[in-house]
Formats: sequence, C-alpha cells, structure tokens
Amino acid sequence: MKEHPLAVVTGAAHRLGRSFALSLARQGYAILLHYHHSVEAARATFDEIRLLDVPVELVQADLTVIAQIESLFSVVDGLSFPLKILVNSAAVMPRGNVRSLSIPEWDLAMDLNLRAPFFCAQQAAARMESGGLIVNLSDIGAAKAWSGFPAYTVSKAALESLTRVLARSLAPSVRVNAIAPGLVLPSDDLSQEGWEKLVGRLPLKRAARLDEISAALQFLLENEYITGQTITVDGGYSLV
Repeated sequence: MKEHPLAVVTGAAHRLGRSFALSLARQGYAILLHYHHSVEAARATFDEIRLLDVPVELVQADLTVIAQIESLFSVVDGLSFPLKILVNSAAVMPRGNVRSLSIPEWDLAMDLNLRAPFFCAQQAAARMESGGLIVNLSDIGAAKAWSGFPAYTVSKAALESLTRVLARSLAPSVRVNAIAPGLVLPSDDLSQEGWEKLVGRLPLKRAARLDEISAALQFLLENEYITGQTITVDGGYSLV
C-alpha cells in the first residue's frame, strides 16, 4: 500500500481551507479534514477529495475547546500516515467596534483565531517525528487598523507574532510560516456593490483566485529554507 504523508487542515469545509485541502490532496497527501458547523460543505469537500484517490478523514471539532483539539489529534494517532503538514485555517471574523464589541465576541475571535492555532501547533509538532510544516492563515488586515473588525485584526496580528515564536522554538525539525491573503472571497454580509468597491481600490484591480493563495502554500512546501515568515498575497492591498 502506498504511504501518503498526512496533512491536517482546520476549517477545511469551505472557502480557503477547502482550497488548501484540495491542493494538498492533488499532491498525494492524505487529508484530515476538520470542520465545525458546516456539515454539508464538509461532506461535499470530503467527497471531492475521495475522487482524487487519496485517503481522507472527516473530523468535527470545536477548536475553542482544548479537549476537542486533543480529541482531533487523537484521530491522527489512529491513522497510519506520518503527519507532515498542519494548516491552521479555521477563523471567525466578528464585525463590531471598540465601543460595542461584546466580551463573548472578543473571546471567540481570540480563542479560535489565536489560541487554537497555538494548541494545534503544539499537538502537531509532537507528532511530526521526522519534521514538518505548520502554516497559519493570517490576513492582510493584520497590518491594518480595521476599526470595524477590532478582535479579528488584533487576533491576526498576534497570529503573525505567534508564527515567529513557533518557528524559532520548533526549529530545525518543524518549520512555521503564515500566509496573509488580501481580498479573495466576500464575506456573507457584504453587498456586491461593497465588494466591487473594495476590489476597485486594489492596484491589480481584481480579487485573488483561490489557486493563487494555494500557490503560496505550495511555495512554502517546496522551499525548505523558509521559516518564521508571513507570505503576503494581496494584489497590492498593503500599498493602499
């Protein structure tokens, strides 16, 4: 039986997480596909990966609960594939402002966007016996002051700092990097007009394609001399 290296992708049911999972599956990785609420989307992604003739395991977990992170990685222990990649893609983006954002909204953003990647990385690194790669999904917003999304922007800025700390601490066997996309997919509560206005401000005048973000992951896989870095893929958003 062919041995497939294993990739764990959190938040892999849809959007960028799905794109990362499919990209890795096409390269022959076995996939542990994590999801939380998006059952139908997760099953659809699971079925699509199965068509690629690679092993795939579907696991539901609330990553804001440490015991469920531990349970997710216990599934890894039951698989016969060596863990080589962790992609921390799961995140939440609560809208609000500093005057009205609630404590639960703040805590949810920090617990899922920052604390969960740390403990997932901790669990993954303990299982990457022959080395591996951890990639955190950041956002160009980490370098901005988005007053409408204070918890999100702070959590992503902290995630980039965590990426550097993890990279230094887990070297040389485990590399840790981040990818910071710009505009890729509109949020559910953003109108088409609002989305087009945002995209029109970009120097490249278009949103990113999903494969262009996945290509950044491929770059980090291929270049084994990169660690502690955030790869920005934003169409020039950081220039405006």
